[in-house]
Amino acid sequence: MSVSIGVASNSKSIMGFDGKAKEGSVDDSTTPSRGYESGDEAGGEEGAGTLRRHRSESSIVATEEEDDDHDKKIELGPQCTLKEQLEKDKDDESLRRWKEQLLGSVDMNSVGETLEPEVKILSLAIKTPGRDDMVLPIPEGGAPQGSWFTLKEGSKYRLMFTFQVLNNIVSGLKYTNTVWKTGLKVDSAKEMIGTFSPQNEPYTHEMHEETTPSGIFARGTYSAKSKFVDDDNNCYLEINYSFDIRKDWH
Repeated sequence: MSVSIGVASNSKSIMGFDGKAKEGSVDDSTTPSRGYESGDEAGGEEGAGTLRRHRSESSIVATEEEDDDHDKKIELGPQCTLKEQLEKDKDDESLRRWKEQLLGSVDMNSVGETLEPEVKILSLAIKTPGRDDMVLPIPEGGAPQGSWFTLKEGSKYRLMFTFQVLNNIVSGLKYTNTVWKTGLKVDSAKEMIGTFSPQNEPYTHEMHEETTPSGIFARGTYSAKSKFVDDDNNCYLEINYSFDIRKDWH
């Protein structure tokens, strides 16, 4: 959920909505891929164990013609269950112990044979300095009634969300957001979150601080679409909503 409006050269995004469109801005160098191998850069937050899957060469280059609603599916190698991952390296003692430590909190009896990961987005909130967090209830059916939230023009904010990963490793989880005003697309943004192993405790991700645009042309009502997807193009949450930018918070 991010927006930014091109009414000023220095205006930034609202829940990912930047004055300069961020479409295609995901850093491919950090995109995890199926294989899996260990990598410090693959995880979302420090201490979150991750494995990476190798990507085919044809999946590395993105084209400008790609549309947010019709992203090309990344071509990946065959997916493996966690049990298969452990079996692959059973003769490599150091790697086997590393994987067992990485997945130590996972009940292998319940998820070891499961192929597809499950990602649950548990909460969404907008954090603004000097104000209580604005907790956004996740709507049933993915479409909240009326304006979902209001932001004050020129205010600083961060989008924070918590999520849980179950069953298997999720590769290349990312957040995408597209914003329209009066029917015109004004911004598109993507942010790579990372690759995460399943665990009982939820993960927390906080986006970079942004500043809402300001001025008479920035104010008004916007429509937007936010999605959480992975490298396999699995969509774990899609929200179609509207929000307002006003002179004040109310």
